[in-house]
Amino acid sequence: MIKLEEKKLNLQLEETFAQMVWRRFKRHRLAVISLVFLIFITLVAILAPFISPYDYEKTNTEHTLEAPSAQFWFGTDRIGRDLFSRVVWGSRISLSVGFVAAAVSVMVGTTIGSLAGYFGGIVDDILMRFTEMVMSFPVIFLLLTIIAIVERSVFNIMMVIGLTAWPGLARLVRGQFLSLREMDYVEAARALGATHKRIVFRHMLLNCMAPIIVNATLGVGAAILAESGLSFLGLGIINPPSWGTVLNSGRAHLRFAPWIMMIPGALIFLTVLAFNYIGDGLRDALDPHLKR
Repeated sequence: MIKLEEKKLNLQLEETFAQMVWRRFKRHRLAVISLVFLIFITLVAILAPFISPYDYEKTNTEHTLEAPSAQFWFGTDRIGRDLFSRVVWGSRISLSVGFVAAAVSVMVGTTIGSLAGYFGGIVDDILMRFTEMVMSFPVIFLLLTIIAIVERSVFNIMMVIGLTAWPGLARLVRGQFLSLREMDYVEAARALGATHKRIVFRHMLLNCMAPIIVNATLGVGAAILAESGLSFLGLGIINPPSWGTVLNSGRAHLRFAPWIMMIPGALIFLTVLAFNYIGDGLRDALDPHLKR
């Protein structure tokens, strides 16, 4: 019995951090199912040119507002465009906006939060007052204002969403740094003459990666929702279409052709829900204090 316990202990000691996170993540069944779903959607987006049976912009006036059938799997819209092709290509745009906008938000929020939390004093006051000023604007009105000024391109939409979603993460990282900078290992690094750059990136930032990763995961879903909302209001990406653009095209035909809105709406819902479950699973896997 003692030897068995020793063997288990040795296996646990040999386990890498990535293996430990994966082992904990697998316990969250909904997170694993969500991961499989997102891998599938990502593959569909990558292979869109090979999966799409028609040109997403090709019109056919003989097949307008047709219900899903063997020829048109998801039906057609008011000018005869194949909805399956538009949804497949839309996955590329929606996922791209989600990932890039979340990456921009994480970079800006982490930078501002770490600088404010590490240096404190006047630096903290200036950066936090700026963060609070950005947070005081209603996000949807800020997005609408900026989109009305700049060109409605995929790149601009990504940047606008990313540059308006960082304040929450900045405050979170600042709080983590305020507690970490008083730790003994940080004081020891200062006493040994470590530079500010080394202390921040080598010692402090690595120890608050767990909440940053979880926040980034949730941010992808939030960015997809934001882009879909803009496109539904007619201020988002037009060509190539996103899921929000396809959703907007069926707004006037909800009574007679509900599939035009139901299919992209269901994909947006499932994708955002999947990112939320993955964020929940990562939180449980990365935080040693949480036990399911």
